[in-house]
Amino acid sequence: MKYKSTRSDETVSPSYALLHGLAGDGGLYVPVRFPENVLTYDDIKEKTYKQIACLVLSYFFTNFSAADLEAMADRAYNRETFRAETVVPLRSLDTDVSIAELFHGRTSAFKDLALSIFPHLLTAAKKEETECGEILILTATSGDTGKAAMEGFKDVAGTHITVFYPSDGVSSMQKMQMQKQEGGNVDVKAIYGNFDDAQSFLKRVFTDKEVNAYAQKKGVMFSSANSINIGRLLPQIVYYVSTYAALVENGSIGVGEPFDIVVPTGNFGNILAAYLAGKMGIPLGQLICASNKNKVLADFFASGTYDMNRPFYTTNSPSMDILLSSNFERFLYYLTGGDTDKVAAWEKELAETGRLTAGEAERAALTEHFAGDWIDDEETKFVINHTFNDNMYLFDPHSAVAYGVYLKRKRAGLMSGRHTVIMATAHPYKFPSVICEALGLPADEDPFDALERLYAVSAINIPKPLKRLQKLPLRFTETINKDAMKTAVMETIDRIGAHTERRRGLE
Repeated sequence: MKYKSTRSDETVSPSYALLHGLAGDGGLYVPVRFPENVLTYDDIKEKTYKQIACLVLSYFFTNFSAADLEAMADRAYNRETFRAETVVPLRSLDTDVSIAELFHGRTSAFKDLALSIFPHLLTAAKKEETECGEILILTATSGDTGKAAMEGFKDVAGTHITVFYPSDGVSSMQKMQMQKQEGGNVDVKAIYGNFDDAQSFLKRVFTDKEVNAYAQKKGVMFSSANSINIGRLLPQIVYYVSTYAALVENGSIGVGEPFDIVVPTGNFGNILAAYLAGKMGIPLGQLICASNKNKVLADFFASGTYDMNRPFYTTNSPSMDILLSSNFERFLYYLTGGDTDKVAAWEKELAETGRLTAGEAERAALTEHFAGDWIDDEETKFVINHTFNDNMYLFDPHSAVAYGVYLKRKRAGLMSGRHTVIMATAHPYKFPSVICEALGLPADEDPFDALERLYAVSAINIPKPLKRLQKLPLRFTETINKDAMKTAVMETIDRIGAHTERRRGLE
């Protein structure tokens, strides 16, 4: 398997794509030949999550042996890294709706599912590429990726990770998870700005020749833990495959029967992974992109125009507070049938004008697989309250957006009638203030008091990593202007370079 850029004919090995994240022309890496229609139910029935992961990833990382992938999966998916024995348990909300709980990992968010195996993929890629330098992973986060990436790469030899997050764009619990992160190779900085500011800066850094030359001089190379990296995106396909197997096994659908998916969407990686699972042979019906008030994606699926020229809102579902969805570029690549010239022109137009419009052919392809819709904060809180009181199920705000969009479309007669799966992306306890407000409980400033109140009402156990967080010291409390991000990166390069020199002096 080789990988190419979404914007040109640049072609690289899987290990190179894993290590570098972003293509040299600013595009994203995609498989040169995608493995289409390679999976059937017989291939995955009665397999564990680890076994399904090995099978799916074997199509994309042909440079690693079956034994290598099995060892990676063993280290990534076990009872120490995931609380649920099945890794992604299914819950039944009613006969027509299931919930895939993606939040039983170490940081209680769906990002754990990819970021538990990605460090092992990256380490193996570094060895294969005979890369001797230190890897600096630069990551922008709207709340969950940062913590999950740092937990995955914590104290991994030869790697360092710096995370940037919007100071006022994450929940109090998400902020505390990052500010109290353990590990000698991690660094976290809040910025005065939003997620798009942080992510746009990092994409510029990856293609800045001057900065990269300076890093190389210091023995440092850049990589990314965001879903722009294939090592983050492709493992997300696994939980859509395992969800299909679980639906058949519990009798919700028959073998080969299509089912619909509703995904709370910000950076477009999660729902893109669903689309890719469908290309591999999983019988997915409609993929419904659920948005909050930052509904740039919902509007695109309705009109065919992606328009970032709009107000940015800070909402109760902060991981979706994004206007520039990075993985959307990969979707455009598949939408055009792999037309790199068209993708490059669209991305140039988007960068210069803040908008792009799909042609008639692309719009027809859109409606074949996708739909989009949105709800606001008040509707989100209503869904949380209604679902808890009627079904005794507690959604986090992002998953509540997904279920709210499902209910909205069902009332409007827009659902297909197929079995539908809500992809639940985070544990509700990561957003204690919002959940308390939704349930009519006092929303304490101290998130841990709010957790105890929620436990008393819901009897849902507090995940041990969140409970342990209360006793950890604050480590990373600095907030910088977004214009100072480059300086922060350069200082980190200098620090890594100096540490490397000292270590060599001792050898």
